[in-house]
Amino acid sequence: MTTLSEALRTTTPTKPARATKPAQAAKPTQAADATQASAPAQTTDPAQAAAPATSRLRRHADGMAVASFILGLLGTLVLNLLLGPCALVLGTLALARGTTRRGRALLGLTLGATDLLILALLATADGTVSWHIGG
Repeated sequence: MTTLSEALRTTTPTKPARATKPAQAAKPTQAADATQASAPAQTTDPAQAAAPATSRLRRHADGMAVASFILGLLGTLVLNLLLGPCALVLGTLALARGTTRRGRALLGLTLGATDLLILALLATADGTVSWHIGG
Protein backbone atom coordinates (compact mmCIF):
# COMPACT_ATOMS: atom_id res chain seq x y z
CA MET A 1 0.00 0.00 0.00
CA THR A 2 1.06 3.51 -0.68
CA THR A 3 0.91 6.27 1.81
CA LEU A 4 -0.94 9.51 1.27
CA SER A 5 2.25 11.49 0.68
CA GLU A 6 3.42 9.01 -1.98
CA ALA A 7 0.04 9.18 -3.73
CA LEU A 8 0.14 12.96 -3.76
CA ARG A 9 3.65 12.98 -5.19
CA THR A 10 2.68 10.72 -8.07
CA THR A 11 -0.52 12.60 -8.99
CA THR A 12 0.74 16.15 -8.49
CA PRO A 13 2.63 17.39 -11.52
CA THR A 14 6.07 18.72 -10.84
CA LYS A 15 6.88 22.31 -11.65
CA PRO A 16 9.20 22.82 -14.60
CA ALA A 17 12.60 24.25 -13.87
CA ARG A 18 12.67 28.03 -14.02
CA ALA A 19 14.76 29.69 -16.63
CA THR A 20 17.67 31.70 -15.41
CA LYS A 21 16.39 34.81 -17.19
CA PRO A 22 12.57 35.06 -17.08
CA ALA A 23 12.44 37.89 -19.63
CA GLN A 24 14.23 35.82 -22.25
CA ALA A 25 12.04 32.81 -21.59
CA ALA A 26 8.88 34.89 -22.02
CA LYS A 27 9.91 36.53 -25.27
CA PRO A 28 9.81 33.44 -27.50
CA THR A 29 6.42 32.50 -26.09
CA GLN A 30 5.05 35.97 -26.77
CA ALA A 31 6.54 35.96 -30.24
CA ALA A 32 5.06 32.54 -30.95
CA ASP A 33 1.67 33.71 -29.69
CA ALA A 34 1.87 36.81 -31.89
CA THR A 35 2.69 34.78 -35.00
CA GLN A 36 -0.07 32.29 -34.22
CA ALA A 37 -2.55 35.11 -33.72
CA SER A 38 -1.60 36.80 -36.98
CA ALA A 39 -1.37 33.59 -38.99
CA PRO A 40 -5.14 33.13 -39.45
CA ALA A 41 -5.45 36.72 -40.67
CA GLN A 42 -2.86 36.06 -43.37
CA THR A 43 -4.36 32.77 -44.48
CA THR A 44 -7.97 33.90 -44.77
CA ASP A 45 -9.47 34.03 -48.21
CA PRO A 46 -9.73 37.61 -49.54
CA ALA A 47 -13.18 36.85 -50.94
CA GLN A 48 -14.40 35.86 -47.47
CA ALA A 49 -12.88 38.99 -45.95
CA ALA A 50 -14.62 41.16 -48.57
CA ALA A 51 -17.98 39.42 -48.09
CA PRO A 52 -19.05 41.39 -44.96
CA ALA A 53 -18.14 44.67 -46.63
CA THR A 54 -20.07 43.69 -49.75
CA SER A 55 -23.15 42.67 -47.79
CA ARG A 56 -23.02 45.91 -45.82
CA LEU A 57 -22.85 47.96 -49.04
CA ARG A 58 -25.68 45.93 -50.52
CA ARG A 59 -27.84 46.63 -47.44
CA HIS A 60 -27.09 50.34 -47.84
CA ALA A 61 -27.99 50.11 -51.53
CA ASP A 62 -31.27 48.36 -50.64
CA GLY A 63 -32.03 51.17 -48.20
CA MET A 64 -31.28 53.73 -50.88
CA ALA A 65 -33.68 51.98 -53.27
CA VAL A 66 -36.48 52.06 -50.70
CA ALA A 67 -35.72 55.69 -49.81
CA SER A 68 -35.77 56.60 -53.50
CA PHE A 69 -39.20 55.04 -53.87
CA ILE A 70 -40.60 56.76 -50.77
CA LEU A 71 -39.16 60.17 -51.66
CA GLY A 72 -40.43 59.88 -55.21
CA LEU A 73 -43.89 58.96 -53.95
CA LEU A 74 -43.97 61.81 -51.43
CA GLY A 75 -42.59 64.19 -54.03
CA THR A 76 -45.67 63.75 -56.21
CA LEU A 77 -47.69 65.34 -53.40
CA VAL A 78 -45.42 67.85 -51.66
CA LEU A 79 -42.00 69.45 -52.13
CA ASN A 80 -41.44 67.93 -55.56
CA LEU A 81 -38.71 70.48 -56.29
CA LEU A 82 -36.65 68.98 -53.44
CA LEU A 83 -37.80 65.36 -53.24
CA GLY A 84 -37.75 64.63 -57.00
CA PRO A 85 -34.00 65.15 -57.44
CA CYS A 86 -33.30 63.28 -54.17
CA ALA A 87 -35.27 60.30 -55.48
CA LEU A 88 -33.32 60.43 -58.74
CA VAL A 89 -29.95 60.53 -56.99
CA LEU A 90 -30.76 57.76 -54.50
CA GLY A 91 -32.24 55.52 -57.20
CA THR A 92 -29.15 55.96 -59.38
CA LEU A 93 -26.79 55.24 -56.48
CA ALA A 94 -28.76 52.14 -55.48
CA LEU A 95 -28.58 50.76 -59.02
CA ALA A 96 -24.88 51.57 -59.29
CA ARG A 97 -24.14 49.74 -56.03
CA GLY A 98 -26.00 46.61 -57.12
CA THR A 99 -29.15 46.64 -55.02
CA THR A 100 -31.28 43.53 -54.77
CA ARG A 101 -34.36 45.78 -54.84
CA ARG A 102 -33.89 46.83 -58.42
CA GLY A 103 -37.61 47.35 -59.05
CA ARG A 104 -37.94 49.83 -56.20
CA ALA A 105 -34.88 51.73 -57.38
CA LEU A 106 -36.31 51.94 -60.91
CA LEU A 107 -39.69 52.99 -59.54
CA GLY A 108 -37.94 55.66 -57.46
CA LEU A 109 -36.20 56.94 -60.59
CA THR A 110 -39.50 57.01 -62.46
CA LEU A 111 -41.32 58.79 -59.64
CA GLY A 112 -38.47 61.29 -59.24
CA ALA A 113 -38.63 62.16 -62.93
CA THR A 114 -42.41 62.36 -62.70
CA ASP A 115 -42.11 64.75 -59.76
CA LEU A 116 -40.04 67.13 -61.82
CA LEU A 117 -42.36 66.76 -64.81
CA ILE A 118 -45.43 67.54 -62.67
CA LEU A 119 -43.65 70.56 -61.23
CA ALA A 120 -42.75 71.81 -64.71
CA LEU A 121 -46.31 71.34 -66.01
CA LEU A 122 -47.98 72.99 -63.06
CA ALA A 123 -45.42 75.81 -62.92
CA THR A 124 -46.01 76.66 -66.59
CA ALA A 125 -49.76 76.55 -66.11
CA ASP A 126 -49.58 78.73 -62.99
CA GLY A 127 -46.57 80.87 -63.85
CA THR A 128 -44.81 80.18 -60.51
CA VAL A 129 -42.41 77.61 -59.14
CA SER A 130 -44.86 76.57 -56.40
CA TRP A 131 -48.21 75.01 -57.08
CA HIS A 132 -51.42 74.45 -55.16
CA ILE A 133 -54.60 72.48 -55.61
CA GLY A 134 -57.80 74.50 -55.80
CA GLY A 135 -58.77 78.01 -56.70
